[in-house]
Amino acid sequence: MGSKREPPSGTKQRTVVAFPSAQQGEPYEQLAAAIATPIYNRVLKREVGHGDTDYEVYLQTEQLLSAQTPANDLVHHDEMMFQLVHQAQELWLKLLGHEATMVVKHLDGDDFWDAAATLERMTRIMAQLDAELEIIDTITPSSFLVIRRHLGDGSGQQSPGWNQLHMAARYLEGALTRALLRRGYLLLDVYRRDDIAPELLRVCELLTDLDANHQKWMVHHFLLVRRTIGIGRTVKALDGFPTNALGPRMTRPLFPALWEVRVQLTGTWDREGGTEPGSRQGSA
Repeated sequence: MGSKREPPSGTKQRTVVAFPSAQQGEPYEQLAAAIATPIYNRVLKREVGHGDTDYEVYLQTEQLLSAQTPANDLVHHDEMMFQLVHQAQELWLKLLGHEATMVVKHLDGDDFWDAAATLERMTRIMAQLDAELEIIDTITPSSFLVIRRHLGDGSGQQSPGWNQLHMAARYLEGALTRALLRRGYLLLDVYRRDDIAPELLRVCELLTDLDANHQKWMVHHFLLVRRTIGIGRTVKALDGFPTNALGPRMTRPLFPALWEVRVQLTGTWDREGGTEPGSRQGSA
C-alpha cells in the first residue's frame, strides 16, 4: 500500500508532485495545486504541461497559458474569467482581420464565390464573439466593481482587434465598390432584382450578415454595461464618457451603404399589383 509506483521503464522520468494532503489544505486547494502543475497522462505515459509535446509546441501553450494574471494575484475569483474572455475576443478579432485580407483579394480578383465562403466564416466568428459575452453576463455588479478598480482607463476603444476590425471594414467596403464599378452596377441595381448579379448579391448579403452580427455583439456590450455599472448621465465609463452616450455607438454599422440601399429600395415600392389579404392569387 505504501510503496511508490514508478513509470514504466523506457519512459521519461516524471516529477512527483506532492499535492496538499487533507491536513494541509481543503479539497479545492488540492485541486488548485494539481491543475497548476504538469499532469501525468497515462495514455502517453508522460507528463503534459511542460510545453514540450508537439501539441504544446505548435500551439505555444506555455506562452498562451502564462498570459493571464497568476491565480494568487487575482483581485477577485471572477477576474480570471473576465481576462480570459477578453483575451479570447482579441484572438477572434485577429482572425477576422486575417480573413478579411483574403476577402479583399478575392473580390478584387472577381472571385465572388470564394469571397462568399470566407465571409461565411467571418460571420460565424462574429457570432462567436457575441456568444462569448454570455460568460461575462454571469458576473455580478459587486464582483465587477472590485475588478474595475484594477483596469486603469481601459476601454474597448483601446482594443487592437476592435480597431483592426474597423480598418478591415473600410477595405472590404472599398473592394465591394471596386467590384461594382468593374461590373457597371450601382448597389441599388444589384438589389432591385435577385437575378441581375446573383454573385454580387450573395457577397452583399453576407457582408450584411457580418455587420448584423457585429451590431448584435455591440448591443450585447451595451447590455453588459447596463447590468454591471448601469446606464446614465452620471455613470462614466473608464474612458470618462457617460454611459448613456454608448447607445448610438452600438448600432453604428460597419457598411452603411448596405443598410441605406434597403431604404432606397423601399422608397421605390408601391401597393399597386398586390392582392387583398386573404384573397387567392389569380382569383377574379
